[in-house]
Amino acid sequence: MIEFQTIADLELLQESVDLECKLAAGRDGDGVLPETFWSTYSAFANTQGGVVLLGIREKQGRFSVEGIVNSARVRRELFDGLNNPLKVSVNLLTDTSVQERVLEGKTILVIQIPRATRKQRPVYLTTNPMSGHTFRRLNDGDRVLPDDEVKRMLADQIEDSRDSRVLVGYDLPDLDMGTLRAYRQVFTNREPSHPWNTADDREFLRQIGGWRLDRETGEGGLTLAGVLMFGQMVSIQEELPNYMLDYQERPEAKTETRWIDRLTLDGKWSGNLYDFYRKVYLKLTADLKVPFRLEKGERRDETPVHEALREALANVIVHADYSDRASILVVKRPDMFGFRNPGLMRIPVEMALMGGEPDCRNRTLHKMFRFVGVGEQAGTGVPKILHGWRSQHWNPPKLYDTPVPYNQTLLELRMIDLFPENVIAGLKARFGELFDTLSHTERVALALAAEEGTVNHARLKVLTTEHPVDLSRALQHLTQNRMLESSGGRGAIYYLPGDAIPTPEDVFGLPSRNTGSSSPNLELSSPNLDSSSPNLDEKRDADGCLLAHRLAAPVIDDLNALSPALRSRLEGMAIETRTKARVERKTLITILLRLCSQHFITLRSLAGLVDRKPETLREQYLTKLVRERKLLLAFPTTPTHERQAYHTSTGVAE
Repeated sequence: MIEFQTIADLELLQESVDLECKLAAGRDGDGVLPETFWSTYSAFANTQGGVVLLGIREKQGRFSVEGIVNSARVRRELFDGLNNPLKVSVNLLTDTSVQERVLEGKTILVIQIPRATRKQRPVYLTTNPMSGHTFRRLNDGDRVLPDDEVKRMLADQIEDSRDSRVLVGYDLPDLDMGTLRAYRQVFTNREPSHPWNTADDREFLRQIGGWRLDRETGEGGLTLAGVLMFGQMVSIQEELPNYMLDYQERPEAKTETRWIDRLTLDGKWSGNLYDFYRKVYLKLTADLKVPFRLEKGERRDETPVHEALREALANVIVHADYSDRASILVVKRPDMFGFRNPGLMRIPVEMALMGGEPDCRNRTLHKMFRFVGVGEQAGTGVPKILHGWRSQHWNPPKLYDTPVPYNQTLLELRMIDLFPENVIAGLKARFGELFDTLSHTERVALALAAEEGTVNHARLKVLTTEHPVDLSRALQHLTQNRMLESSGGRGAIYYLPGDAIPTPEDVFGLPSRNTGSSSPNLELSSPNLDSSSPNLDEKRDADGCLLAHRLAAPVIDDLNALSPALRSRLEGMAIETRTKARVERKTLITILLRLCSQHFITLRSLAGLVDRKPETLREQYLTKLVRERKLLLAFPTTPTHERQAYHTSTGVAE
């Protein structure tokens, strides 16, 4: 149960946990369980859990205690509803989950809602999970889960392993036999006397899980795992239309889409998972240094970093939901390795980091990889990755999942020293003796801000064992001492003063302006805004996008400067809004997120692509998407700047 004693503690807590406050006063003022509680209960249970405070008023991040006169009645209403299958699908709470607290002399109820297990999700209202009765927590709001996402949860609930089902009509001709030969050769080299080595291909596949007889239906055939592992691209995509694999080696430490090497489904190779693993692992490790060392009298040609990358690549393959819309994406950059797989995590991130609680989405694939020495035993994969990175004293891996714009899980392995000497020396030079007085947690926060550009509560939590409230206090203390600045609000980001967050002037080379200026050149209605006041030193890529070293992706600031191919592709994404005067709100939001997924796009350019007025677009859509953290601002400190640009909030795998 969370700990707090004052209103000030609540203001800190809102940054460290999902927190929802409700009055629960009722018409008579004695107390009643608000009906809106149930959507929050469903949302918290289906996401990462959270805390509901009844008897607290929250307005614009400020709290006031109203109290509940008859808390016993509210508690009774709560458990009556939880145990009523007509109200909600499952009761996740016990008596200890609901506690009374006295704050400022008034009684409130603190309700701790845990994350539901995979077998319990989706948690929904009434008796029907579809049609708007299932919710997910997105930032600080409860959002209705679309029916296709509910079906995905139901499939995960029922199927312990998604890849063991028999594919009717599939047989050996659907496989790439060269891939199967390569796999069998590796298996034989590892186990030269194994009895499976003499089996024919069908029997060998049966032994490793690639072919199965469904004893209920009598149907026999290749399993989904067998086709994914050894199949031909066309055969795989007939069963899984969203199936997509992508490896990119990028030349710079940016999320831009330029690459110097790429492997994707282009018809030039088999397109199956085993070949993808073999080819990509060699590319990932091609330039890793291998120091000479002996182990049991033999040279050891692998380092902990090799092992970590092998485990990360195997993990992204065996945990993917191949029915989902995101692709598998592996990125190699000078400063990091990034891995993305479709599908949200089946267990909480904290549990995955500790290991020992396996819940692999594709257990047969996992078994197949282990037969040829790839992938640790269940539950130890992520700790193995952590160990490999810790051995080099690099920043700890960053593991997270997000439902925006599609369900996806991301792993970032940055090759950056946690406390590089030059960073610490720079901080000491900047802050003097004050730096030496800071706690370890405060120094970590400053080092992250200096090295990664920004730091937030969630990132700091990965690197320390401090209580979430203490982390919030550390960030607040640094802000009060003017050692960090904050973007403010829930989910705030912190950065070194005047150092980490780019300004429009950094990118566009423009003088500082007031967005309320009466100058006609600064009005959003000006058709030439994106091409006016050019920066003489600007650099653009081959697509005509502005390159800015302070931003992690190129900027589309002038549609007329774009290459015909890129402009045509972007306009194709927005074809529905460009040809219809009215479209559904969710359709326009989807289009906006897709347009911003690979570039920062200025308001004027975005409005031109979707054929909407800039101010209307910002007021009715973009501001809310930023508040929900679906979009990132290029310039957080000047949110209404006329050259503001937007980017989808999806981390490295954009």
